[in-house]
Amino acid sequence: MNLLIILLATLCAGIGSVWLAAALMRLGWQQGTGGESRGLAEQHLLSLAAGALLSTAFMHLLPEAMQSGRAAQPLFATLLVGLVFFFLLDKAELWHHGHEHHHGVEGEHQRVHDHAHGHDHSHSDSHAHADAQAPRRAGGWAVLTGDSVHCFGDGVLIASAFVANPRLGLVAAFAVLAHEVPHHIGDLAVLRQSSASRRAALVKVSLAGAVTPLGGLTGWWIIDRLAGYLPFFLVVASSSFIYVALADLIPQLQKRLGARETLAQIAWLLLGIALVIVVSTLAHE
Repeated sequence: MNLLIILLATLCAGIGSVWLAAALMRLGWQQGTGGESRGLAEQHLLSLAAGALLSTAFMHLLPEAMQSGRAAQPLFATLLVGLVFFFLLDKAELWHHGHEHHHGVEGEHQRVHDHAHGHDHSHSDSHAHADAQAPRRAGGWAVLTGDSVHCFGDGVLIASAFVANPRLGLVAAFAVLAHEVPHHIGDLAVLRQSSASRRAALVKVSLAGAVTPLGGLTGWWIIDRLAGYLPFFLVVASSSFIYVALADLIPQLQKRLGARETLAQIAWLLLGIALVIVVSTLAHE
């Protein structure tokens, strides 16, 4: 029964986050001419995700690991090793791909700038088009590869939480769902440039999200045989959530904003924390 719940939760977190991202894009969160409002909406999602991840790591995963009776020093050493490990994965472009989303936005801004200033590059249009298509295709595969590895890792981490405590597993699944939505919005935006249609881009990202249940199954199988090391798996899950929040999400929020926008960021961050508390309370009941 526990395995079935793990598979359902990882399926909702993996594919559900893709479809939710597509729905938000269809509602205009990533469309239209209001670039400023579009950016603020994106920041709201990033703030909410950061709050959910930090709350899950510091209020649920780490306390659960500490309550196992293990000595604090090896657990904190595992936390440190985990942070370094995810940093190295990030350097290998296998854990996050925010840089590619950034490049895609920069390219769009450049095209808008050229159009606004009447820049004409028709004399080399065919060469420029050919040069542009290759990186887009390569970038699309890089996004799918990084997304698949990341989703597999998410599945393992969710399974670790479920094995420790079903309530903890639901909280972890919600945190993964929250932080995958803004990432998948970026994935879909990048892949729409290299795919034949929006549906093709959605199918590709959904297939990457479908790797999450595979990670859940693998995590359940491994942890079932290494139950004594469960506290360390929980600490590794914490290091993943902390790294994503502090190294990937929050730096994207460090922009010069007015007082109202800054307060909105804080409000959405607190909302992410509050939602984790609500999910935890409902699951406990």
